[in-house]
Amino acid sequence: MNDDDIILKSLEENWILITNDKDFGEKVYRDGRLHGGIILLRLDDERSQSKIQVLSLLFKFYSDRLLNSFVVVTEKQVRFVRR
Repeated sequence: MNDDDIILKSLEENWILITNDKDFGEKVYRDGRLHGGIILLRLDDERSQSKIQVLSLLFKFYSDRLLNSFVVVTEKQVRFVRR
């Protein structure tokens, strides 16, 4: 699937999209694409265990803020980006 189709499907099916592809940021901010929530992982350690750990902490502390948000997550920082 291409990025536009993925964003559309996630919006239609009420998913929060989790990705490490910066192109989704361009789709949202440059192209004005609507979305139900996107979590952009910008991790130095791309191994699965690192992703699980970072996402577990994100969900624990920020789950109430994820819907309809664009969030950039690193090992040290969580940043909610304004539209």
